[in-house]
Amino acid sequence: MRVFFKWTARVLLLLALAALAVGIWKREQITRLMAVNSLFSEDKIVHNFSNMNSAFLHRPVSRGDGPVAPLPVGPTASLSAEVAEWVGARDVTSLLVIKGGKVVYEDYFLGTTADDRRISWSMAKSFLSALFGVIVSEGKIASLDDQVTTYAPLLKGSAYDGATIRNILQMTSGITFDEEYLDYNSDINRMGRVLALGGTMDGFAAGLSARDADPGKRWKYVSIDTHVLAMVLRGATGRGLADLLSEKIIAPLGLEAEPYYLTDGMEVAFALGGLNLTTRDYARFGLMIEQMGQWQGQQVVPADWLRASTAPSAPTLPGKIGYGYQWWIPKGAPDGQFIARGIYGQYIFIDQNTDVVIVVTAADRKFREPGVHDANIAMLRAINDAL
Repeated sequence: MRVFFKWTARVLLLLALAALAVGIWKREQITRLMAVNSLFSEDKIVHNFSNMNSAFLHRPVSRGDGPVAPLPVGPTASLSAEVAEWVGARDVTSLLVIKGGKVVYEDYFLGTTADDRRISWSMAKSFLSALFGVIVSEGKIASLDDQVTTYAPLLKGSAYDGATIRNILQMTSGITFDEEYLDYNSDINRMGRVLALGGTMDGFAAGLSARDADPGKRWKYVSIDTHVLAMVLRGATGRGLADLLSEKIIAPLGLEAEPYYLTDGMEVAFALGGLNLTTRDYARFGLMIEQMGQWQGQQVVPADWLRASTAPSAPTLPGKIGYGYQWWIPKGAPDGQFIARGIYGQYIFIDQNTDVVIVVTAADRKFREPGVHDANIAMLRAINDAL
């Protein structure tokens, strides 16, 4: 009987420990899910966008061991009353302006600082585009007209089966995907819950089965396309995205602070919007791109790739905004003017004609209202023209 009670006690202890472990695991999932549900709330959004690593799974993107690359300071510009009003109206958290390779304006708002690593949202897509150009130049991807399933076989049988890499770069996959951020049941928000609960982004992409159009026939901005590009990169190189981006893009830039990616439960980088950098480090990336891939005497990204990726090659509607390989070209933009763009008001504005780079981070909960994006571009152009 004593032995029976002894073993019973041990079993009960093991069951209690197991229950505790499950409880902790579920608590972490619940915490992340709650973070997603309150991520954009008015009283938390500014703080959240500077502290995404406290709510989501994440992993560092090594900055390497090189010195910090200088950002020289030029003659200081001041904000006009019009720009100051725009900063307040759009909940801008940082604004940094570079002219001729020198910082002419830099300031932080709403309690943020230069040390904050701000969430990129879809500006991360343009980082991925730059990385893609490097990997293509190294011959690890034979052609942009290769099928994505050649490098990402998990996508066979999905809606991506039959699409080429070029289709995905240009957002012409034809896949059915609802990117309505304000609809709880939209595809983009379902994807967000997969991320928050530690699911698999690869599995989510492979599970998409419906198309609105044949690949290459219609342009439609679909964020999950960028994850497919990351799957292609991983398949072509056999390496994780964070390590690839670190070696090929981040380490050569000499950043001030180590970036990080949000990840899914498999430690796979959230390629389409999960990169976090300081404003000054976004500026270093933007300046390298503005200089046609040159940085500190090194050709980081091939110039011919940048010319191709920032040209409006996608079949967008005539007279509307243009799109290249994960870069936006504003309406009426001259050659050499293009942007990286993220939800809630994130921008890297580049004009190679005037030698200007402008970085904006924001927490603008009204970013989807009609005319807001066009007004933002008009303001960035006004700043550019005033320099």
